Amino acid sequence: MDNDDLIAAMAGGDESALRELFSRHAPWLAVRLRAVLPPADVEDVLQETFLAAWRGAAAYRGESAGGWLWGIARRQAALWLRRRGQPELLLPALAETGDRHAADPADAVLDKAELADAVEVLGPEGSLQRETWRLMYVEDKSVAEVAEVMGVPAGTVKSRAHQIRRLMRAALRRSEPVRDGGGR
Repeated sequence: MDNDDLIAAMAGGDESALRELFSRHAPWLAVRLRAVLPPADVEDVLQETFLAAWRGAAAYRGESAGGWLWGIARRQAALWLRRRGQPELLLPALAETGDRHAADPADAVLDKAELADAVEVLGPEGSLQRETWRLMYVEDKSVAEVAEVMGVPAGTVKSRAHQIRRLMRAALRRSEPVRDGGGR
């Protein structure tokens, strides 16, 4: 079964589908969660992630299963940290671009500056795109929550989110250092 079939089976109450989805995706989710959570909390957040996936499987609409699960994991991590009074621990994850991880504090500062520059392409603070970005990616609200707050249909939020991701990717690509092909 592919991931979409597993999620559909989960929506129908198939526990073996949940176990299979967990075995496929828990390892890489754990790696990504370790970047934003204290190590002792990763397993708990993984459990919460797959419990939320189980409960929300019926709402899955065939988007990327990995992206869907990572979105759930991010929300669960944010909730976990907020309950413990540590929401600031998620900020480094927002500064990461791609699979780059800044080991050097100077690199982390540069990453944050690049992110701040990229956010500028969304327009001035308070603009529709900037507000959508803030609600979805900083406050980690769901599409439905953003739609309610902004008073627009969920489809409008999804469309804006797609455009935001496209603009941000382009802006972040422009800020990547140019690497020459020669080796040393």
